[in-house]
Amino acid sequence: MDLVIYGAQGYALSTYEAIKALYPKRRISCFLVTSMAGNTFFLGDRPVKEITTFAQDISLEEKQKTEILIATPEQFHSEIEEILENYGLCNYSRLTFERWAQLMALFHAKQGCFLPLVALPVGCHMPFVRLYMAKSHVDRPLSRSCTFPEYIFPVQAGTDCCNVRIADIADNTGQNISGKNGNYCELTALYWMWKNKLMASSTEDNETKQYYGLCQYRRVFDFTGDDFLRLIDNDVDVVLPYPLMYEPNIHVHHKRYIKDTDWKALVQALEELQPSYAQALGKVFQQQYLYNYNVVLAKKSVLRDYCNWLFPILGRTEELSVPKGSERKDRYIGYIGETLETLYFMINKDKLNIVHAGCRLLT
Repeated sequence: MDLVIYGAQGYALSTYEAIKALYPKRRISCFLVTSMAGNTFFLGDRPVKEITTFAQDISLEEKQKTEILIATPEQFHSEIEEILENYGLCNYSRLTFERWAQLMALFHAKQGCFLPLVALPVGCHMPFVRLYMAKSHVDRPLSRSCTFPEYIFPVQAGTDCCNVRIADIADNTGQNISGKNGNYCELTALYWMWKNKLMASSTEDNETKQYYGLCQYRRVFDFTGDDFLRLIDNDVDVVLPYPLMYEPNIHVHHKRYIKDTDWKALVQALEELQPSYAQALGKVFQQQYLYNYNVVLAKKSVLRDYCNWLFPILGRTEELSVPKGSERKDRYIGYIGETLETLYFMINKDKLNIVHAGCRLLT
């Protein structure tokens, strides 16, 4: 029975490559999309087909035999299922975030890259973990209620940009850039963490046992108690979400979100402040893996070092942008943050003990 993957972006391509590597006997015939707008005609080495054309070109018997795997963010699953059923394609299944994370863990373990956290032995020392969840007053309510673990602390990002309080912790206290949230998105919460939590003094021994991080209202690490017991005893420096794959490379993907003039501003900022990273930028962005969402958990000292590196570059990029960051509110610094997170941790992958975990996309 042929397998068809519904989707043609990062989740779908990552899924395809994983299935091809783990289950080589499984034949994947094509990718399906609702519309070809914004999509390529081939992904991997398989054609991308619009659902209308695909449904018209196959027989009723083929419709019954074809298995469809929905490999998109979960908020689109119900809509896609309705579309499939309207075309008589009822043999489908959802690739939930749990299943996708399990698939990525197996795939990357086999490939020997992007080490899964679950591949490490469970230790016996529980670290101090504080994961701040960036929330905004414009967030849509979740479709179902969700209780978050006690190690997650909601922080309102962009508190200065509204008259509503939605979290006990606000990013406009202490040293902050809350008013820049229109460009920085969740990174105003990371800046607040950097200046008011990560810079606080503590002994070196304690810092090796303290993990701080950032997640988002709809993008949350899926940790278990055993995952935390893997951190200290395996000397884990950083936990990142499994990266998504893009074709032909992540620079082409980023051109959809970052204007050429803003990219030039970023390159100039790197050349001025971090020339070695500027030299590596082209090579890193010619590969296929991108860390999305500005989500990270790391040792206190490691995350502080990253923020020390990150925010001066973002600030200089704002100054060099045309128009300048102070003259706009189009989220572009948030997208550039994903670029820099990918660059920083790809460059430092041999210096830091980096592992990966699944990231829930709440709907």
